[in-house]
Amino acid sequence: MRTHIVWDWNGTLLHDMAAVLGASNAAFAVVGGAPLTLEQYREMYEIPIPRFYHRALGFQPSGAEWERLDATFQQRYSELSSGCTLTAGAPELLAAWAAEGGTQSLLSMYEHERLLPAVEAFGIRRHFLRVDGRTGPSHGQKAASLVRHLAALAPAVDPARTVVIGDAADDALAARQVGAHAVLYTGGSHTRANLEPVGVPVVDSLAEAVELARRITG
Repeated sequence: MRTHIVWDWNGTLLHDMAAVLGASNAAFAVVGGAPLTLEQYREMYEIPIPRFYHRALGFQPSGAEWERLDATFQQRYSELSSGCTLTAGAPELLAAWAAEGGTQSLLSMYEHERLLPAVEAFGIRRHFLRVDGRTGPSHGQKAASLVRHLAALAPAVDPARTVVIGDAADDALAARQVGAHAVLYTGGSHTRANLEPVGVPVVDSLAEAVELARRITG
């Protein structure tokens, strides 16, 4: 059975940190929070999102405040992300992996109904066996979604020969829960200093991530 890659979307295949930061700062403003710089965001970011908001704002948002934060973020991100591009080299890496006979899929915590047209618009849908986005609340973690994602791909995909490539510690924690491997990319939501303690390989480019995926399961 060949190596399978599960790609993350936001901050990994999609180079969208400017949009994420702009949307986050817009959300913070509605509850009186101060804006963050990109460096501050990447140093503070963590999942689940309510814990990150607590750190960034300095207080625990109420239920009503959380609803306002989330709605504002989603609306502003939708506006800003239209100008985002794929991470440099990503289309070529996806095509090359498929040409080698490797399989790959996409799992994101971005809303499913918004993820699908975004992937289609970039012309890369054909490279994936499956594309899954978030269908539940926006403040969850990825592990349960990865369990469902791999179950849907069974028996063609073996978790033990699967590598999750993402930009957040949560990607590695999800992989660990299902018995898969992970490689974390520093170009997204976390700094290298926050990724390295997770205990999986950390790389500065998607090309390095793919090469490691090949070696890890080879």
